[in-house]
Amino acid sequence: MRTILISIVCMRLTVLSSLDVLCRQQACEVLAAQYPAAVVVLHDLLEDGVVIRRIFGRSGPIGREETLLEHGCLSCTVRLDVVPTIEGLLAEGAEHIIIGLPPAVPASMAVDALKSGLIAPVVIDSVVLACAPDALEDHIWDHHTIFESGFTAAPDDQRTPGEFMIGELAFSDTVLLSEPELVPVDPRERARGVQLLGHLAPHALITENACDMGPGRHDYEEATARMVPGVVRVPAGSSASAFMTVARELQRPLHPERFRHALSTLAQGCCWLRGRLWIAAVPEHRIVIQGIGPRIWLENTGPWLAGQRPVPASNRANKDGMALDRRYDSFDRGTVLAVTGENIDAAEITRLLAECELTDAELANGLTSLQDPFDLTTAH
Repeated sequence: MRTILISIVCMRLTVLSSLDVLCRQQACEVLAAQYPAAVVVLHDLLEDGVVIRRIFGRSGPIGREETLLEHGCLSCTVRLDVVPTIEGLLAEGAEHIIIGLPPAVPASMAVDALKSGLIAPVVIDSVVLACAPDALEDHIWDHHTIFESGFTAAPDDQRTPGEFMIGELAFSDTVLLSEPELVPVDPRERARGVQLLGHLAPHALITENACDMGPGRHDYEEATARMVPGVVRVPAGSSASAFMTVARELQRPLHPERFRHALSTLAQGCCWLRGRLWIAAVPEHRIVIQGIGPRIWLENTGPWLAGQRPVPASNRANKDGMALDRRYDSFDRGTVLAVTGENIDAAEITRLLAECELTDAELANGLTSLQDPFDLTTAH
């Protein structure tokens, strides 16, 4: 009797996200040159729910199609157009597909939909963010929504460009630097942007050459863990940069009113403020803080997770060049805060936060009489 071995080929997907179509175009050209046998799929969401899909192969364009969606939102674009398109290409025998998502569509949304919606076995080879580094600071400090800034046709999307970029940098494993020829590049701003990327995405490969990427860079569990609200990760070592990241841990609850006054000083000139707070007015609840450019918000995420099932930890800290949050696995009560920006005064941040901690006398008097100026008494 002969034994016949049947091998199942796992198809490879490279998922590319971007804020603007010019960066996506250049990044797709770079990836296509690196992987000439790959099929390139570009999706664009236009007004009134129209999705344009273009497919390119080694010899040029393969197909173009327009689809009218009942709901012209980003999630419907992914679920009703991106996933079925990839499923069809896999059925036709495509072994490697580069997916150029519509601008401002989160890569995490696409990957989740692909993982749950595809029948054929696939490997997410890499999740890439196309980024023009000389425009990064402008995106971070843009107070408009991505619709108001012209990056998406979805008017209900209230994210700012900075919020999109921070989310993508957390989930992506690679940042592919783009310099669209249509826009002159400012060398000084480009250098600053590259330096800032090292602080915003210490885990990521930051490169302008697709040949640096290599296969199998994406780790879904690790990428998902990086996006857990309140997680703090910072560069493992110092480097010559115009930017600085300062992280602090506090063991005592914060006085809510004193922290409210200190917050404006902490946020000055800060590109990115993140972490979790133990605030005395709501001591049993874990408060997440996030500040991206001009926006800062606090969120009650419910009771502290101490003693409950830990969030998946990573053993890649040294390889990825980042330091993990020491409380990352257990989320014990305590404040963990990180500030990234230019001209950050580490000593001043330490002093401000120390002054916010409850004193021995305040701890002895109990926490029930403290007012909540942030209105964080309920989870939302």
